Amino acid sequence: MSKESVDVLIIGAGPSGCVSAAYLISNGVDVKIIEKSKFPRYVIGESLLPRCMDHFEEVGLLDCLKAANFETKKGARFLRNKSICNFDFSKKHFEEGWDWTWQVPRDTFDDVLAKEVQKKGVVIDFESTVTNVVFDGSNSETTVLDKDGNKKVISAKFIIDSSGYGRVLPRILNLDKESNLPKHSSIFTQVKDSKRPKGEEGTLISFDILETEVWLWVIPFSNGNTSIGFVGPTEFINSFEGTPKERIRKMLKLSSYFDNRFSDLEYLFTPIIIQNFSKSVKQLYGDGYALTGNSSEFLDPVFSSGVAFATESGLLAAKLAVRELKNELVDWEKEYTEYIAHGVAVFRTYVDEWYSGNLQELFFHQPENPEIKKQICSVLAGYVWDKTNPFVTKHKRIIKSVAHLIKNSI
Repeated sequence: MSKESVDVLIIGAGPSGCVSAAYLISNGVDVKIIEKSKFPRYVIGESLLPRCMDHFEEVGLLDCLKAANFETKKGARFLRNKSICNFDFSKKHFEEGWDWTWQVPRDTFDDVLAKEVQKKGVVIDFESTVTNVVFDGSNSETTVLDKDGNKKVISAKFIIDSSGYGRVLPRILNLDKESNLPKHSSIFTQVKDSKRPKGEEGTLISFDILETEVWLWVIPFSNGNTSIGFVGPTEFINSFEGTPKERIRKMLKLSSYFDNRFSDLEYLFTPIIIQNFSKSVKQLYGDGYALTGNSSEFLDPVFSSGVAFATESGLLAAKLAVRELKNELVDWEKEYTEYIAHGVAVFRTYVDEWYSGNLQELFFHQPENPEIKKQICSVLAGYVWDKTNPFVTKHKRIIKSVAHLIKNSI
């Protein structure tokens, strides 16, 4: 069995892991990534938020992504019956932030990031699986099994777990805990979008609300493919019988906006079903490690917050790890857990109030209140740490209060 030694070991080469690695290597840290898959590979999470752009720019990953010509995302469109609510990221409360981002096929997107960090000097061991991690004082020993069955042990001063749904450290260290969000599930696939409308209409990311807790996402990509997926209570998703293809075709008939566009198209892969997707953990860090992205918390896909939290937490964990390697005192509870937990709490409120119906009342109420819409738009752009925004600082009560006023005024 071979042995290696690095300063920081990252588990997972997705956006969180790549942002972490890019920051670390630019600060002279010896870093390595272990990735269980062979790239390119398919994963979900195809809609980004403008907040991500700050992270990509800071660590030198923005130019390679621009060169890939992904579909530009300038906002989001929500549909309900005959009502339409459009959010334009350029009309948000937090004016200094980015006004746009991308809609991306994640296999290509993640591959671009991984290749760029490799150019920067980061070694990525693909098709390698972490089988065990042992923490011992100031070092950890991670056992890795490659595709040929060869084992090696990597000693590291710090581990950043960016393993996403693999949830490596939560599984090994028994850190998982049940999410308190409602049990929702999803079924999704991609199509070659041969009936895509011309012009801007064909590029818009859309959320078609079929019932208060049931909705369809439509995410067009620049390569001509489009991602489609349904989200709803687990019992709703499971109420449709047949194969995954048959089930999603039946669900499409519920959408007056998109049934004709997608009903007779072939799927690029068999629709995937994820049951009860919300995840949580007992803690976000420990002695010698930090959890980032979906390896820590996953709320709900309705506001596309997954990649934003992945890059936010990945970059912050890397910054704190650099300080710790320099023997600086790091308050992980305050500087990491409390910071990330605040952003998660804001989005959790928005998810809760979306499914309660209160947030939908705000979205579709006419006439629109421009100031309220700007403040909500800033949250939807991922700027959930903006303390000048009342829809951030008062998130626990303001949505309920405004929805109550709307209902009583009708």
